Amino acid sequence: MVKICARLEAHGACTDPLCTEYHQVHICELCGVFCASTKWYEAHLAGKNHRRRLGGLDGRQYQCTICDVQVSGQRSWVQHIKGKQHCKNAEINGLSADVAPVIPDALPGKLFCGVCEKYIPTVLWASHPQSPEHRRKEGYAAFKIALEEAEKDKHGVVLSEGLDFGIVESADAAQGVSRTLTIETTVPSSRIIIKNVSLSSLFTGTQSPFTVTTAVEGSVLVYRRPTTIGVRFSTPHSGRMDDRLEIIFEDTALRVTFIVARVLKAIVGSQADYALLKPTAPFQPRQRTRAQPVTQVVPGIPPPSNNVIPYSIKLPVAKISESLSVALSETSSRKVLDLVRRVFLPKVLDSSTYSRYFKTLLWAEEHRMERDLEHYDIPDAQLERHGQYYHLTVLGLAEKRPSVLVGDNFLVQRHGAVEGHWYEGHVHFVRQASVGLRFDVSFRGWSAQQRYTVRFKLNRIPMRRQHQALDTAFAFDKFLFPQRAHILRLVARPGVIPIKPFNPLIATNLPQLQAVTSIVLQQPGSAPFAVFGPPGTGKTITIVEAMKQLLKNKPNTRILATAPSNSAADLIASRLASTLGPDELFRLYAPSRHLDQVGDELQPYTHRKTLEGQHGCFSVPPLAIFKRYKVVVCTCVSASIPYGIGIPRGHFTHIVIDEAGQATEPEVMIGIKTMADNATNIILAGDPKQLGPIIRSNIARELGLEQSYLERLMSMDAYDAQSGHGLSVVKLVKNFRSHPAILKFPNERFYANDLESCGSKNVICAFENWSKLPSRKFPIIFHSISGKDDREASSPSFFNIDEVTQVRKYIQLLRDDRQIRVSHTEIGVIAPYHAQCVKIRKALNGVADEVKVGSVEEFQGQERRVIIISTVRSSREFVDFDLRHTLGFVANPRRFNVAVTRAQALLIVIGDPNVLSLDPLWRSFLNYVHLKGGWAGPKPTWDTTETVDESGEYDMLIRAAAVTDMNLLARRIEWAVGENVKTGASNEGDDDDDDNDANADRPWRELE
Repeated sequence: MVKICARLEAHGACTDPLCTEYHQVHICELCGVFCASTKWYEAHLAGKNHRRRLGGLDGRQYQCTICDVQVSGQRSWVQHIKGKQHCKNAEINGLSADVAPVIPDALPGKLFCGVCEKYIPTVLWASHPQSPEHRRKEGYAAFKIALEEAEKDKHGVVLSEGLDFGIVESADAAQGVSRTLTIETTVPSSRIIIKNVSLSSLFTGTQSPFTVTTAVEGSVLVYRRPTTIGVRFSTPHSGRMDDRLEIIFEDTALRVTFIVARVLKAIVGSQADYALLKPTAPFQPRQRTRAQPVTQVVPGIPPPSNNVIPYSIKLPVAKISESLSVALSETSSRKVLDLVRRVFLPKVLDSSTYSRYFKTLLWAEEHRMERDLEHYDIPDAQLERHGQYYHLTVLGLAEKRPSVLVGDNFLVQRHGAVEGHWYEGHVHFVRQASVGLRFDVSFRGWSAQQRYTVRFKLNRIPMRRQHQALDTAFAFDKFLFPQRAHILRLVARPGVIPIKPFNPLIATNLPQLQAVTSIVLQQPGSAPFAVFGPPGTGKTITIVEAMKQLLKNKPNTRILATAPSNSAADLIASRLASTLGPDELFRLYAPSRHLDQVGDELQPYTHRKTLEGQHGCFSVPPLAIFKRYKVVVCTCVSASIPYGIGIPRGHFTHIVIDEAGQATEPEVMIGIKTMADNATNIILAGDPKQLGPIIRSNIARELGLEQSYLERLMSMDAYDAQSGHGLSVVKLVKNFRSHPAILKFPNERFYANDLESCGSKNVICAFENWSKLPSRKFPIIFHSISGKDDREASSPSFFNIDEVTQVRKYIQLLRDDRQIRVSHTEIGVIAPYHAQCVKIRKALNGVADEVKVGSVEEFQGQERRVIIISTVRSSREFVDFDLRHTLGFVANPRRFNVAVTRAQALLIVIGDPNVLSLDPLWRSFLNYVHLKGGWAGPKPTWDTTETVDESGEYDMLIRAAAVTDMNLLARRIEWAVGENVKTGASNEGDDDDDDNDANADRPWRELE
């Protein structure tokens, strides 16, 4: 039972500001809001929140009469009626897929909660009002009403609008700017006194940048004679500041006290930047549009390069089953996950179920990739004709969003064409912003004014190559699920030891020397060997040295060396080329790779095939010549080519995978399951603590596709870095990249404090004593700034103009500094959101064009003297805060690890500490920087000496603080007018899937 305030029941008002009893009088059943007076209740009923819920009550749940299912929300409805299963059901019933939804008055077994705006099962209805989510939303709605009430003019007193100082340049903000707020009474006979003027700082924990400069307490308002209150804004910091000015009045004639509040806000930044970078259009989520079904496709003309490799083994189609496709099309990701686990995945993962398990994950990923690719469809495209080619402009092509390769294809339909009739256009060449397509000769009716609908089609070749490998019978436990018993002793042979390294630096690095020695002395067919290479420890140098030593000491060695990307494979090839000639080393490229994308130093190690009327493309030499090479280097996906052209299993004595942590397990298995035999040795090099492969499907990610083969092995007992040292794994510990201060935090957090800083002092200590460092011997800066994350048009990706400005300021400081010379190519800017990268490049245009700006994924494996990180996310809505959606993948530990370990000499992180500190990892890092003196900007709002709670409930704490502020405001209003609002507690928000938005910032992997 709730105890009602006795004063409220007896007198209709309670003036005790410390009263803790319940002040409920009216309840809005629709909104679940408590109102402490009839006046407030009537105001609530007329308010926009209540009217919005009233008008949208029957629009929250839709019934599809074709599929006989309920769909939640208009956005989900639009996706549902464009889905494959819905369109198929409509076709079976001879109905249009574009059916109008039926809005049910009620759902069987469910009741609608207006506060939470969703249907609740009847069996849970009684307890639902006490749920943390309901109480949080209930309290927030009540607070909104209290705040709206506080901001209303009352009793004939009229205040000017809230003071918005707008965008204030940094120099002006440092000196201070002033504004005035006017107050006047519109009632001639009234007698109203200003009793108090105060600021109510909102959750900052620091001193407000706003100050009231006019003493007006005790002043009496006079009719037609406005009273002014001066407010001054002054701060040395950049970013967005806000506060609330609360004025208490007393109407002495009516003996009534009341509050009127006004919002104060200002932005310290660059007006020019805001004009340049502001959203191009208000954000509107892009709706998935599938205008017409595909019933007939006229095949296009593929490029000649499609047939330059003489495959002897046919690639399987490996189409997803209809039942799995239907399951993956379910709107609730939680239901999909449960269904896939129960129905499609084997109960255990072992050698006998390995293929089925990973094939299912591949299909889940492919299903998601197809959906994501739809976002790039062009509903109103134009084609330029140049002879037999049609040029199509593709936005984002230069940034590989999406990635388009020679051999890919599009579906094209002329506006006004027969429904369902499409032409397939094959990509013959890719330029900076356009692609060249070829269609069948029946593709007619082109004109410069003609418009087309263009759909992107997923190139399934990489997926089919993985399915092909998984379908092979090769499934030895010692390769797939190695145990300690599978690890064979190292065998020394005469003349093998001691090893004389080709690279003399390895002789001074004991872990590297141990890794090379172990690889050379492995018995044939031993369990896979892992070179665990944390950032900057030289894992690629180590495996290249190992390959050279194998070839030197074991003349019959044949090596297949792979990596997930062409850039990583090129690095291996270029380092091997220093000792191997073109008759020993072959760099295998897919025909889709353009000749100009390969450097001159590697061209002699390739094979080309001349095409009629063209420059030619990469191919493979005849089988007899191919077999002569001692080392073949290619990407993981292209490792299927040797199998496809007839290279026998066991031809390669060693299969080496560099950057193995960035490849999916099925990718790595392309080379292993098609080329290895019982005597093959497998060497993996990488870091499972850094970024894994890019996975777009949250279902596939949850079920394990994001875990690399290397990471899975490293989690097994046989690969313990201590007990398995030298036999199954070697952990490299000498870091040659980063300053000790930059290395210290990730070293302790991810690498058991094993790493040693061994970089050149001239490089890593270059920024010590830099004049802009808050602490002269600590080359890390965390720049605290409270900005605003924005989105624009139909892009779900976030950007933050305030942080863009700050990034450019630091680059200008570095550029203009005469103490330390640093070129633009030595600076890297990392941002987790694609939109932020675009805005930063725009701001640097003409200022620092050579500075590389990119995602964390784009910087993995790279380094720069200076790294600047923009974290982007910022929020002031702490009451309705959702940690998962606000921080998103900014809080991913691996992404964090990669980002902070790219810097050699100077690391600058720009972000909102009030948001970042909600994540335990980020809070620990912020504490480290603050305690070492590297903090710039407004100080932390928490005690940085306190031990961090790894349970990660800081979002709940900050919401509790926000609720406290809500209660205080409501209580002040109660005290002033005898009315009250009862607010509730807060807890976690919904756990709905947000995969659509997240994937906007996951780059597309370029798989050959």
